Amino acid sequence: MSVSRPVSASETAELPFDLLRRRYGADQSDQTSDWNAVVETILSHRSIRAYLPEKVPESALQLIVAAAQSAPTSSSLQAWSVVAVEDPDRKAKLAELASPNPQILSAPLFLVWLADLSRLRKISVDQGKTGEGLDYFESFLLGAIDAALAAQNALVALESLGLGSCYIGGMRNHPAEVGAVLGLPPETFAVFGMTVGYPDASVETEVKPRLPQSLVLHREQYQVSAHEPALAAYDDTMRSFQAGQGMATRGWTAVAANRIADTASLKGRHVLLDVVRRMGFRTK
Repeated sequence: MSVSRPVSASETAELPFDLLRRRYGADQSDQTSDWNAVVETILSHRSIRAYLPEKVPESALQLIVAAAQSAPTSSSLQAWSVVAVEDPDRKAKLAELASPNPQILSAPLFLVWLADLSRLRKISVDQGKTGEGLDYFESFLLGAIDAALAAQNALVALESLGLGSCYIGGMRNHPAEVGAVLGLPPETFAVFGMTVGYPDASVETEVKPRLPQSLVLHREQYQVSAHEPALAAYDDTMRSFQAGQGMATRGWTAVAANRIADTASLKGRHVLLDVVRRMGFRTK
């Protein structure tokens, strides 16, 4: 028996001002004159953690990867790769390493996005060069940025196809063990994972409000003034959102402060540089 799929964002169009209001948790000035379907898909984004059991078609996966490869890449080095995981046992191992994280189990497809310098290292050796440029932090950062740009392109593409997704930063909790599960060669690193599947419509998921633009948009130079009133207003917005979702009403600033409070709050990631070096990166 086939499972009915959700329709794409373009088939469930919302009015532009409704999407903007939901994105910021408040009415916005008119920003809709340049509205189009791509902007609608992006502003409709929400993290999906409950999925139907239907498999993601191979054709959709290939299209998603094509979208990822259409993202910008520094110096055209394309220093990223992605591992598509569908095997239940392998997903279970990765879910356990990521906190644990049960949504990895429920998603029919799990994508692990890699900073990948291994391919460039081999090319360098084959060309009779040392590849010394790969030994510096810049190259590791380049790979992580390339992976992030590619993954975000993929996310927009898959959401336009009616699929849902959620980023999984927990891949960095135990990166060496993740590398072993995925058979990663030296100088490859799982930057994050991404659950992918058709959303379970019985589990309602709202758009989470973001910081007001006054806090993130600066003109000509960085402006520090007037942060406090804007942050207080955003805390109120987030408390309203949290109450509506049945979550603890803690606002945003307290949650953010706790997430960076101390070493323990990093969930083992404070030793990432040492682990990265043990995984073959010569980062200095």
